[in-house]
Amino acid sequence: MNPKSVLKGRGAQLNVPNRFFEFSHEIRDDFLEYCNKEGENPDKNKTRYLEVSPKTIVNKIKSPDVGMMYSKNAYQGCEHGCIYCYARNTHEFWGYSPGLDFERRILVKKNAPKLLEAFIKKKSWKACPIVMSGNTDCYQPAEQIYKITRQSLEVFLKYKHPVGIITKNALILRDLDILRELAKDNLISVSVSITSLSEKTRRILEPRTATIKRRLEIVKTLTDNNVPVNVMMAPIIPSINSHEILPLAKAASENGASSIGHTIVRLNGAIGEIFTDWIKKTMPDKADKVLNQIENCHGGNLNDSRYGARMRGEGKIAEQITNLVRLARQKYFKDKSMPKLNCDLHEPYKNGQLKLF
Repeated sequence: MNPKSVLKGRGAQLNVPNRFFEFSHEIRDDFLEYCNKEGENPDKNKTRYLEVSPKTIVNKIKSPDVGMMYSKNAYQGCEHGCIYCYARNTHEFWGYSPGLDFERRILVKKNAPKLLEAFIKKKSWKACPIVMSGNTDCYQPAEQIYKITRQSLEVFLKYKHPVGIITKNALILRDLDILRELAKDNLISVSVSITSLSEKTRRILEPRTATIKRRLEIVKTLTDNNVPVNVMMAPIIPSINSHEILPLAKAASENGASSIGHTIVRLNGAIGEIFTDWIKKTMPDKADKVLNQIENCHGGNLNDSRYGARMRGEGKIAEQITNLVRLARQKYFKDKSMPKLNCDLHEPYKNGQLKLF
Protein backbone atom coordinates (compact mmCIF):
# COMPACT_ATOMS: atom_id res chain seq x y z
CA MET A 1 0.00 0.00 0.00
CA ASN A 2 1.15 3.54 -0.80
CA PRO A 3 1.63 5.31 2.56
CA LYS A 4 0.76 8.63 0.90
CA SER A 5 -2.79 7.36 0.48
CA VAL A 6 -3.26 7.27 4.27
CA LEU A 7 -4.28 10.47 6.07
CA LYS A 8 -1.72 10.81 8.84
CA GLY A 9 -2.97 11.56 12.32
CA ARG A 10 -6.49 10.40 11.55
CA GLY A 11 -8.37 7.21 12.26
CA ALA A 12 -11.06 7.29 9.57
CA GLN A 13 -9.79 7.55 6.03
CA LEU A 14 -13.03 8.72 4.41
CA ASN A 15 -16.27 10.57 4.98
CA VAL A 16 -19.20 8.22 4.56
CA PRO A 17 -22.51 9.83 3.53
CA ASN A 18 -24.82 11.09 6.26
CA ARG A 19 -27.81 8.72 6.34
CA PHE A 20 -30.19 11.62 6.97
CA PHE A 21 -29.13 13.54 3.85
CA GLU A 22 -30.43 12.93 0.34
CA PHE A 23 -27.21 14.14 -1.29
CA SER A 24 -23.57 13.33 -0.51
CA HIS A 25 -20.20 14.86 -1.32
CA GLU A 26 -17.65 12.81 -3.23
CA ILE A 27 -14.04 13.51 -4.16
CA ARG A 28 -13.55 12.06 -7.64
CA ASP A 29 -10.41 10.33 -8.87
CA ASP A 30 -9.97 12.80 -11.74
CA PHE A 31 -9.93 15.68 -9.23
CA LEU A 32 -7.33 13.87 -7.13
CA GLU A 33 -5.24 13.27 -10.24
CA TYR A 34 -5.45 16.95 -11.12
CA CYS A 35 -4.33 17.96 -7.62
CA ASN A 36 -1.43 15.50 -7.85
CA LYS A 37 -0.23 16.95 -11.15
CA GLU A 38 -0.58 20.53 -9.90
CA GLY A 39 1.10 19.77 -6.59
CA GLU A 40 -1.98 20.84 -4.66
CA ASN A 41 -3.37 19.31 -1.49
CA PRO A 42 -7.00 18.20 -2.03
CA ASP A 43 -7.58 17.90 1.72
CA LYS A 44 -5.93 20.23 4.24
CA ASN A 45 -6.91 17.84 7.05
CA LYS A 46 -7.50 20.66 9.55
CA THR A 47 -9.53 20.46 12.74
CA ARG A 48 -12.24 23.07 13.26
CA TYR A 49 -13.84 23.95 16.59
CA LEU A 50 -17.45 25.08 16.27
CA GLU A 51 -19.16 26.65 19.29
CA VAL A 52 -22.76 25.58 19.95
CA SER A 53 -25.28 26.35 22.70
CA PRO A 54 -27.34 23.30 23.67
CA LYS A 55 -30.34 23.66 25.97
CA THR A 56 -29.50 20.61 28.08
CA ILE A 57 -26.26 18.89 29.01
CA VAL A 58 -27.06 15.90 31.27
CA ASN A 59 -28.38 12.85 29.45
CA LYS A 60 -30.25 9.94 31.00
CA ILE A 61 -28.82 6.63 29.76
CA LYS A 62 -31.50 4.15 28.81
CA SER A 63 -29.16 1.30 27.89
CA PRO A 64 -29.03 -1.33 30.67
CA ASP A 65 -25.53 -2.57 29.79
CA VAL A 66 -23.48 0.64 29.70
CA GLY A 67 -22.86 0.86 33.44
CA MET A 68 -23.97 4.46 33.98
CA MET A 69 -27.29 6.21 34.50
CA TYR A 70 -26.40 9.78 33.49
CA SER A 71 -23.74 11.26 31.25
CA LYS A 72 -22.47 14.70 30.29
CA ASN A 73 -20.51 15.52 27.15
CA ALA A 74 -18.80 18.89 26.73
CA TYR A 75 -17.78 18.15 23.15
CA GLN A 76 -19.49 16.52 20.18
CA GLY A 77 -17.05 14.76 17.90
CA CYS A 78 -13.60 13.72 19.08
CA GLU A 79 -10.19 14.60 17.70
CA HIS A 80 -8.64 11.44 19.18
CA GLY A 81 -9.77 9.63 16.03
CA CYS A 82 -10.31 6.15 17.50
CA ILE A 83 -11.41 4.15 14.49
CA TYR A 84 -13.78 1.89 16.41
CA CYS A 85 -15.61 4.63 18.37
CA TYR A 86 -19.32 3.88 18.76
CA ALA A 87 -20.04 7.61 19.15
CA ARG A 88 -19.21 8.36 15.51
CA ASN A 89 -22.80 7.74 14.48
CA THR A 90 -24.07 10.55 16.72
CA HIS A 91 -22.30 13.10 14.52
CA GLU A 92 -24.94 12.50 11.87
CA PHE A 93 -27.56 14.07 14.13
CA TRP A 94 -25.62 17.34 13.86
CA GLY A 95 -25.41 17.20 10.08
CA TYR A 96 -21.91 15.75 9.71
CA SER A 97 -20.34 12.51 8.57
CA PRO A 98 -19.34 9.91 11.20
CA GLY A 99 -16.07 9.48 9.29
CA LEU A 100 -13.48 12.23 9.05
CA ASP A 101 -15.98 14.91 10.09
CA PHE A 102 -16.24 13.26 13.51
CA GLU A 103 -12.52 13.92 14.04
CA ARG A 104 -12.26 17.30 12.33
CA ARG A 105 -15.52 19.10 13.14
CA ILE A 106 -15.61 19.39 16.93
CA LEU A 107 -18.68 21.03 18.43
CA VAL A 108 -17.88 22.88 21.64
CA LYS A 109 -20.63 23.30 24.25
CA LYS A 110 -19.32 26.40 26.00
CA ASN A 111 -22.38 26.78 28.22
CA ALA A 112 -22.02 23.24 29.60
CA PRO A 113 -20.86 24.25 33.14
CA LYS A 114 -23.82 26.64 33.59
CA LEU A 115 -26.27 24.02 32.33
CA LEU A 116 -24.74 21.46 34.68
CA GLU A 117 -25.05 23.78 37.68
CA ALA A 118 -28.68 24.54 36.89
CA PHE A 119 -29.41 20.82 36.50
CA ILE A 120 -27.95 19.59 39.79
CA LYS A 121 -29.58 22.48 41.70
CA LYS A 122 -33.08 21.35 40.72
CA LYS A 123 -35.23 20.55 43.74
CA SER A 124 -36.37 17.33 42.08
CA TRP A 125 -32.82 16.10 41.41
CA LYS A 126 -31.49 13.35 43.65
CA ALA A 127 -27.72 12.94 43.51
CA CYS A 128 -26.55 10.16 41.23
CA PRO A 129 -23.12 9.85 39.59
CA ILE A 130 -22.89 11.79 36.33
CA VAL A 131 -20.22 10.44 34.00
CA MET A 132 -18.26 12.83 31.81
CA SER A 133 -17.28 11.31 28.45
CA GLY A 134 -20.14 8.88 28.09
CA ASN A 135 -19.96 9.71 24.39
CA THR A 136 -16.78 11.65 23.57
CA ASP A 137 -13.61 12.24 25.59
CA CYS A 138 -13.88 15.23 27.93
CA TYR A 139 -10.09 15.65 27.82
CA GLN A 140 -9.63 15.65 24.06
CA PRO A 141 -7.36 18.41 22.61
CA ALA A 142 -10.16 21.03 22.56
CA GLU A 143 -10.14 20.96 26.37
CA GLN A 144 -6.71 22.62 26.38
CA ILE A 145 -8.36 25.69 24.87
CA TYR A 146 -11.85 25.77 26.36
CA LYS A 147 -11.36 24.21 29.83
CA ILE A 148 -15.02 23.17 29.96
CA THR A 149 -14.21 19.94 31.81
CA ARG A 150 -12.25 21.78 34.50
CA GLN A 151 -15.09 24.27 34.96
CA SER A 152 -17.52 21.37 35.24
CA LEU A 153 -15.37 19.67 37.89
CA GLU A 154 -15.43 22.92 39.86
CA VAL A 155 -19.24 22.77 39.79
CA PHE A 156 -19.24 19.17 41.02
CA LEU A 157 -16.87 20.11 43.83
CA LYS A 158 -18.86 23.21 44.82
CA TYR A 159 -22.04 21.18 45.20
CA LYS A 160 -20.42 18.02 46.58
CA HIS A 161 -21.83 15.96 43.73
CA PRO A 162 -20.44 12.56 42.60
CA VAL A 163 -18.85 12.43 39.15
CA GLY A 164 -17.16 9.83 36.97
CA ILE A 165 -14.66 10.41 34.18
CA ILE A 166 -13.68 8.24 31.21
CA THR A 167 -10.59 9.32 29.29
CA LYS A 168 -7.47 8.28 27.41
CA ASN A 169 -5.78 11.66 27.58
CA ALA A 170 -3.05 12.72 30.03
CA LEU A 171 -4.58 16.20 30.20
CA ILE A 172 -6.62 14.89 33.14
CA LEU A 173 -3.53 15.34 35.34
CA ARG A 174 -3.85 19.10 34.84
CA ASP A 175 -6.91 18.94 37.12
CA LEU A 176 -5.30 16.83 39.81
CA ASP A 177 -5.91 19.57 42.39
CA ILE A 178 -9.69 19.35 41.96
CA LEU A 179 -9.67 15.55 41.67
CA ARG A 180 -7.85 15.31 45.00
CA GLU A 181 -10.47 17.47 46.70
CA LEU A 182 -13.31 15.40 45.24
CA ALA A 183 -11.57 12.20 46.32
CA LYS A 184 -11.49 13.35 49.96
CA ASP A 185 -15.28 12.90 50.06
CA ASN A 186 -15.38 9.89 47.74
CA LEU A 187 -17.00 11.93 44.96
CA ILE A 188 -14.81 10.89 42.01
CA SER A 189 -13.86 7.79 40.07
CA VAL A 190 -11.88 7.62 36.84
CA SER A 191 -11.80 5.05 34.06
CA VAL A 192 -8.69 5.16 31.90
CA SER A 193 -9.07 3.50 28.52
CA ILE A 194 -6.06 1.38 27.52
CA THR A 195 -6.56 -0.86 24.52
CA SER A 196 -3.01 -2.05 23.91
CA LEU A 197 0.54 -2.08 25.26
CA SER A 198 1.89 -1.67 21.74
CA GLU A 199 2.61 1.86 20.55
CA LYS A 200 2.41 0.67 16.95
CA THR A 201 -1.12 -0.60 17.55
CA ARG A 202 -2.11 2.54 19.46
CA ARG A 203 -0.93 4.87 16.72
CA ILE A 204 -3.12 3.29 14.07
CA LEU A 205 -6.14 2.53 16.30
CA GLU A 206 -6.16 5.80 18.27
CA PRO A 207 -3.89 8.24 16.42
CA ARG A 208 -4.27 11.37 18.59
CA THR A 209 -4.42 9.85 22.05
CA ALA A 210 -1.83 9.80 24.83
CA THR A 211 0.89 7.17 24.57
CA ILE A 212 0.52 3.91 26.47
CA LYS A 213 3.36 4.95 28.80
CA ARG A 214 1.55 8.18 29.63
CA ARG A 215 -1.75 6.38 30.24
CA LEU A 216 -0.13 4.02 32.71
CA GLU A 217 1.37 7.09 34.38
CA ILE A 218 -2.17 8.51 34.66
CA VAL A 219 -3.26 5.37 36.49
CA LYS A 220 -0.32 5.51 38.89
CA THR A 221 -0.52 9.24 39.55
CA LEU A 222 -4.24 9.21 40.24
CA THR A 223 -3.91 6.15 42.48
CA ASP A 224 -1.05 7.77 44.40
CA ASN A 225 -3.39 10.71 45.03
CA ASN A 226 -6.20 8.47 46.32
CA VAL A 227 -8.33 8.82 43.21
CA PRO A 228 -9.81 5.37 42.40
CA VAL A 229 -9.05 4.17 38.88
CA ASN A 230 -10.62 1.52 36.69
CA VAL A 231 -8.87 0.50 33.46
CA MET A 232 -11.11 -0.13 30.47
CA MET A 233 -9.65 -2.65 28.03
CA ALA A 234 -12.13 -1.56 25.43
CA PRO A 235 -12.73 -2.57 22.86
CA ILE A 236 -11.08 -5.95 22.51
CA ILE A 237 -10.62 -6.56 18.77
CA PRO A 238 -9.88 -10.16 17.77
CA SER A 239 -6.39 -10.61 16.26
CA ILE A 240 -5.46 -6.97 16.95
CA ASN A 241 -5.31 -6.68 20.74
CA SER A 242 -7.05 -9.82 22.02
CA HIS A 243 -3.68 -11.44 22.78
CA GLU A 244 -2.77 -8.61 25.19
CA ILE A 245 -5.48 -9.10 27.82
CA LEU A 246 -3.31 -10.69 30.51
CA PRO A 247 -0.21 -8.48 30.14
CA LEU A 248 -2.40 -5.38 29.93
CA ALA A 249 -4.28 -6.35 33.09
CA LYS A 250 -0.96 -7.01 34.84
CA ALA A 251 0.38 -3.58 33.89
CA ALA A 252 -2.84 -1.91 35.04
CA SER A 253 -2.71 -3.66 38.40
CA GLU A 254 0.98 -2.91 38.95
CA ASN A 255 0.28 0.79 38.37
CA GLY A 256 -2.48 0.83 40.96
CA ALA A 257 -5.75 0.27 39.10
CA SER A 258 -8.56 -0.99 41.33
CA SER A 259 -10.40 -2.89 38.61
CA ILE A 260 -10.59 -3.65 34.91
CA GLY A 261 -13.45 -3.77 32.44
CA HIS A 262 -13.76 -4.82 28.82
CA THR A 263 -16.04 -4.80 25.80
CA ILE A 264 -15.78 -6.62 22.50
CA VAL A 265 -15.72 -4.40 19.45
CA ARG A 266 -19.03 -3.84 17.69
CA LEU A 267 -19.16 -1.84 14.49
CA ASN A 268 -22.61 -0.30 14.69
CA GLY A 269 -24.20 1.87 12.02
CA ALA A 270 -21.77 3.55 9.63
CA ILE A 271 -18.74 2.40 11.66
CA GLY A 272 -18.75 -0.95 9.87
CA GLU A 273 -17.97 0.75 6.56
CA ILE A 274 -15.47 3.16 8.14
CA PHE A 275 -13.62 0.38 9.99
CA THR A 276 -13.60 -1.93 6.95
CA ASP A 277 -12.10 0.80 4.75
CA TRP A 278 -9.53 1.62 7.44
CA ILE A 279 -8.34 -1.93 8.09
CA LYS A 280 -8.00 -2.73 4.39
CA LYS A 281 -5.75 0.31 4.04
CA THR A 282 -3.72 -0.07 7.24
CA MET A 283 -3.66 -3.87 7.75
CA PRO A 284 -4.36 -5.37 4.31
CA ASP A 285 -2.72 -8.72 5.15
CA LYS A 286 -4.99 -9.45 8.12
CA ALA A 287 -8.09 -7.42 7.21
CA ASP A 288 -10.28 -10.36 6.17
CA LYS A 289 -9.24 -12.40 9.21
CA VAL A 290 -10.08 -9.62 11.67
CA LEU A 291 -13.42 -8.82 10.01
CA ASN A 292 -14.40 -12.50 9.95
CA GLN A 293 -13.54 -12.91 13.63
CA ILE A 294 -15.55 -9.82 14.58
CA GLU A 295 -18.51 -11.29 12.68
CA ASN A 296 -17.98 -14.56 14.56
CA CYS A 297 -18.58 -12.63 17.80
CA HIS A 298 -21.87 -11.14 16.58
CA GLY A 299 -23.75 -13.91 14.85
CA GLY A 300 -22.24 -13.33 11.41
CA ASN A 301 -22.52 -9.53 11.48
CA LEU A 302 -20.13 -6.71 12.32
CA ASN A 303 -22.64 -5.41 14.85
CA ASP A 304 -25.21 -6.75 17.28
CA SER A 305 -27.55 -4.20 18.87
CA ARG A 306 -29.15 -6.54 21.41
CA TYR A 307 -28.78 -5.43 25.01
CA GLY A 308 -26.75 -7.91 26.99
CA ALA A 309 -25.05 -9.39 23.93
CA ARG A 310 -23.72 -6.36 22.05
CA MET A 311 -20.94 -5.52 24.55
CA ARG A 312 -19.77 -9.07 25.28
CA GLY A 313 -20.44 -10.92 22.03
CA GLU A 314 -21.29 -14.58 21.53
CA GLY A 315 -19.55 -17.62 20.09
CA LYS A 316 -16.20 -19.28 20.72
CA ILE A 317 -13.98 -16.24 20.22
CA ALA A 318 -16.08 -14.05 22.49
CA GLU A 319 -16.12 -16.83 25.07
CA GLN A 320 -12.33 -17.10 24.98
CA ILE A 321 -11.98 -13.35 25.49
CA THR A 322 -14.42 -13.37 28.42
CA ASN A 323 -12.57 -16.25 30.04
CA LEU A 324 -9.23 -14.45 29.68
CA VAL A 325 -10.66 -11.32 31.32
CA ARG A 326 -12.08 -13.45 34.13
CA LEU A 327 -8.67 -15.06 34.63
CA ALA A 328 -7.00 -11.63 34.61
CA ARG A 329 -9.32 -10.44 37.39
CA GLN A 330 -8.60 -13.50 39.51
CA LYS A 331 -4.86 -13.21 38.96
CA TYR A 332 -4.30 -9.46 39.28
CA PHE A 333 -7.40 -7.94 40.94
CA LYS A 334 -8.48 -10.60 43.43
CA ASP A 335 -8.53 -8.30 46.45
CA LYS A 336 -9.30 -5.04 44.62
CA SER A 337 -12.52 -3.21 43.81
CA MET A 338 -13.81 0.26 42.93
CA PRO A 339 -15.54 2.11 45.79
CA LYS A 340 -19.15 3.20 45.47
CA LEU A 341 -19.40 6.98 45.06
CA ASN A 342 -20.90 9.10 47.82
CA CYS A 343 -24.37 10.42 46.92
CA ASP A 344 -25.27 11.64 50.42
CA LEU A 345 -23.45 14.99 50.55
CA HIS A 346 -25.05 16.89 47.70
CA GLU A 347 -28.53 17.74 49.04
CA PRO A 348 -27.47 20.33 51.65
CA TYR A 349 -25.28 22.11 49.07
CA LYS A 350 -27.96 22.74 46.43
CA ASN A 351 -28.35 26.37 47.46
CA GLY A 352 -24.62 26.87 47.76
CA GLN A 353 -24.63 26.68 51.54
CA LEU A 354 -25.19 24.08 54.25
CA LYS A 355 -28.61 23.86 55.85
CA LEU A 356 -28.56 24.54 59.59
CA PHE A 357 -31.35 22.12 60.42
